[in-house]
Amino acid sequence: MEKLQKMISEKSVVIFSKNSCCMSHTIKTLFLDLGVNPTIYELEEINRGKEIEHALAQLGCSPTVPVVFIGGQLVGGANQVMSLHLNRSLIPMLKRVGALWL
Repeated sequence: MEKLQKMISEKSVVIFSKNSCCMSHTIKTLFLDLGVNPTIYELEEINRGKEIEHALAQLGCSPTVPVVFIGGQLVGGANQVMSLHLNRSLIPMLKRVGALWL
């Protein structure tokens, strides 16, 4: 859990993902298309990925990918991110943490 906290606090936007997950691809594409440069951790490619996935599950993330943190705060998975985007709350949130300057 300590390693997870360090990972999410170091960058303004952090995405935990798996290459095999289509929703992970969708969320990464959304952020990139908005002009955000998120830190992306592919759980099947990084050291201790299973341990990090378990820690995400302990935080209540279900499913465990994709999971997005903005400004060190858990935003949630694909449903939560898309809801924020559709109700026009995502961009202001990204601006507040310095991840977007538009």
